[in-house]
Amino acid sequence: MLELLQGLANNYFYCYALVLFIIGFYTILSHSNLLKKLIGLNIMQTSVFLFFVALAYVKDGKAAIITGEEGALYTNPLPSALVLTGIVVTVSVTAFALVLLVKLYSYYGTLDADEITMLRGNPE
Repeated sequence: MLELLQGLANNYFYCYALVLFIIGFYTILSHSNLLKKLIGLNIMQTSVFLFFVALAYVKDGKAAIITGEEGALYTNPLPSALVLTGIVVTVSVTAFALVLLVKLYSYYGTLDADEITMLRGNPE
């Protein structure tokens, strides 16, 4: 049991990423407001970014630049590059989704997914 707690204490950033992902997932599932669903989706994406950056972490690691030191530990720069690309995609998708939400609100007068479904009169 002590080993499990020490393992969790040493890898707390993975636990934080998992907690953030669960919060975002719960927000998406539990709310019918589309804006709240979008916020939950952004929380989930942020947790994935945290997870990628945590994977690249090396204790006592240095930046991956040429210093001439032999045997030095370096952090992996690839996850940081992936996260930067992911952030750009996330901002673009969020902006597009917000535009769609504005159009939905102007057309239906609500952002509640259940009310929009009733207003559309979809057969079940």
